Amino acid sequence: MTDLAIVYRKYDGSLHWNFPGVLLGEDEHGVWTGHRKGILGRKGDEPKFVYEFPFVMLFPRDAWWVASFNAHPHETAVYVDVTTVPVVSDTEITMIDLDLDVIRKTDGRIFLDDADEFEEHRELYGYPQEVIEQSVRAAKWLMGAVTERREPFGRVHQGWLDELEGLVAS
Repeated sequence: MTDLAIVYRKYDGSLHWNFPGVLLGEDEHGVWTGHRKGILGRKGDEPKFVYEFPFVMLFPRDAWWVASFNAHPHETAVYVDVTTVPVVSDTEITMIDLDLDVIRKTDGRIFLDDADEFEEHRELYGYPQEVIEQSVRAAKWLMGAVTERREPFGRVHQGWLDELEGLVAS
C-alpha cells in the first residue's frame, strides 16, 4: 500500500485539514484512499487529534469536490467537501477547500453546511467568479446526488471500506 498525505488548503494557501492515508485504488469515480481508526490529523496549526473511526475518501479526477465515507457507528455517513479539483501525486493529494459541505447523517438527514462561511470567505479571499460559480454548481449537484444516493454516494464506498477493514485485519 502506498502512503499518502491528504492536504487541504484554504484559498489563501494556508494549511487546513491534513492527515495520512493509504492508496486503496482507483475506479470510474476516482481515486480511493483509506484511513484507519487511530490516525492523527490536524486542522491547520491546531494541535493534532485522533480519528476515532475508520473512513475512506474519494478524490474524483475532474470534479469540484472530495467525499468521505465513514464506517459505522459514526453518526455522519457521507461528508462531501466542495473543493477545487483534487491534484493527485505519488506522495500526496491536495485541494483547496471552498467551504460548502454536503452532509448525510446516518439517520437520513441531508443538508448543506457552511454557506455562511462560503459567503464570508468569498469576500475575504476574493474568490474569482469562476470559483464561485463552480462551487455553487458543485453544491447543487451534490445535494441531488447525495439525496438520491446516486453513485458514488450509494453503496460503492462499502467495498472500499471492506478493503480497508481487510488491511487492518491482516
